[in-house]
Amino acid sequence: MRYALLLSYDGTDYGGWQIQKNVVTVQQKLSDALEDVLGQKVCVIASGRTDSGVHARGQVCHFDAQTTIPAEKIADALNARLPYDIGILKTVVAPEGFDAQSSAKKKTYCYRFYLSPRRHPLMDRYSVQIKYNVDMDKLLKAAKLFEGEHDFKAYCAAGSQVKTTVRTIYGIEAREKNGKVEVFVTGNGFLYNMVRTLVGTLIYYAAGRLKKEDIVNSLKLCDRNLVGKTMPAKGLTLESVDYGLPLF
Repeated sequence: MRYALLLSYDGTDYGGWQIQKNVVTVQQKLSDALEDVLGQKVCVIASGRTDSGVHARGQVCHFDAQTTIPAEKIADALNARLPYDIGILKTVVAPEGFDAQSSAKKKTYCYRFYLSPRRHPLMDRYSVQIKYNVDMDKLLKAAKLFEGEHDFKAYCAAGSQVKTTVRTIYGIEAREKNGKVEVFVTGNGFLYNMVRTLVGTLIYYAAGRLKKEDIVNSLKLCDRNLVGKTMPAKGLTLESVDYGLPLF
């Protein structure tokens, strides 16, 4: 039987999603909890890997197992064994042919930052301080340049091994309230550091550090010298994964 899980986690103290040597990861903690609950080792597959320090509000995973525990009760059993910064929100029997990774149609990430000359300790865990002025109107206009299908090679971390750096951005929305800014990016998939670099580029443009032509040419020429700073991981959260069908 295949099961699907909806989970949330604070990525601050983890080396990302994927199991690695000499570092604590979300996948390892979840795998250990599942083994304890089910009495067997299972392979947990997520919609995609989140990097070290990145958070998730709506990560989706699947695993295969035979158990008499009702699907909706697996969440409670896991939560009793997981650390405080990882939580299973829902567990269900997965639809026929479902794969958390390959069945995903869209993903939405949110990058959070706040505009302030001084640091706010209660916002610093999940957002990044920006000390200089950012013109939100300019940021919103520049966001439109990224929508559609583009080669995002300039926005991918060096050394990434992927078949293609072409991705489609379906939409970018940004909102600001009392100096707190949220930038939501929805696409069919994302490269390593892509969202963090994209947002850094938007911020640099909105602050007058880049020109519109720089953004246009960064996509056209795949020139990393024309993009902004790759923003810190702590401001990034995987908000949701869309499978084109009601899953949870």
